[in-house]
Amino acid sequence: GEALLFAAIVVPILNIFVVQSYAIPTSSMEGSMLVGDKLFVSKLHYGPRIPNTPLALPFMHNTIPFIGGRSFSELIKLPYWRLPSFTSIKNNDVVVFNYPDDYKRALPVDKRENYIKRCLGIPGDSLQVIQKQVYINGEMVHKPEHLQWLYLVTTNGTNFSSKQLKEMEINIDEYRARNRQKTSSTQRRMFLDEGKVEKIRQFKNVISVEPIIAQANIADNCYPKQSAEFAWNKDNYGPIYLPKKGDKIRLNRKNYLLYEKNIRIYENNPSLAWKENKAILDGKVLKDYEFQMDYYWMMGDNRDNSLDSRMWGMVPEDHVVGKPIFVWMSNCKDCGFPGIRWGRCMRTVSSLVE
Repeated sequence: GEALLFAAIVVPILNIFVVQSYAIPTSSMEGSMLVGDKLFVSKLHYGPRIPNTPLALPFMHNTIPFIGGRSFSELIKLPYWRLPSFTSIKNNDVVVFNYPDDYKRALPVDKRENYIKRCLGIPGDSLQVIQKQVYINGEMVHKPEHLQWLYLVTTNGTNFSSKQLKEMEINIDEYRARNRQKTSSTQRRMFLDEGKVEKIRQFKNVISVEPIIAQANIADNCYPKQSAEFAWNKDNYGPIYLPKKGDKIRLNRKNYLLYEKNIRIYENNPSLAWKENKAILDGKVLKDYEFQMDYYWMMGDNRDNSLDSRMWGMVPEDHVVGKPIFVWMSNCKDCGFPGIRWGRCMRTVSSLVE
């Protein structure tokens, strides 16, 4: 009885306010963090959040396993409030946060899906991507050792064996999916970091290895998607300014498109609209807007295979969950029995993502 009481009450409280286990579900951080990594995420570093929806079943995020349906009730909804923190988010920190675009599913902030990315821009920064390189306030940012991009690998016609792919720690499922529909018998698309690029260039059947870079001034599916005024793509993006709490910005047509989601959705101004070349809020002209929260820019280390801020915009401070600090287990279905990456177990996250 005591054990059950501890599990039902104490553990959920620890998860909310101190530390929580989290598993990497996708390859968006691949190179630094791998699918199957299981992390401890500290809530204390950036300050624990008071839950928006305190009426919830323990050990469940937003759905009831096997049964379906929501695992929480919105009978009680609390405003955003965060306890004091030990530190603030720095440039290049790896951060766990709630997926901002889950507002489309009418989920409260604390029940939106958990994502993990690298914070490249903090409040007050101006960010730009030029030919894949990220610049903050005009300076090129530090590139993590295992940062990956998509490369076009040209061979003499022979394919890579599963053994070769495993030796280079290539995600075999991603490789096969990316090359399922071949347009050429001599070309393969592969996600590689600089170390893997040098290794694969030594293969006798490899002729060339070149990064695939989108042409500048040709828009793709990047934020803000509804605008033809921004010819931005994932490899050539911005510049964009990240507001900090207290910033007062004079609104015009162009920056309205960038900040409309922040003001209307994240800061709860549902009546905001653009009419007759003016921003209108609650029936009145809004010339200037003062931001109520800090905003961050998150991107995956597997840059060409990451759903991140380039697609859905900025991350508000109330979406920040915590700082991953420790990998306690790493499962791998391609590693053979017992399917564990022993070299990644019991490692600090900082040792893996620098």
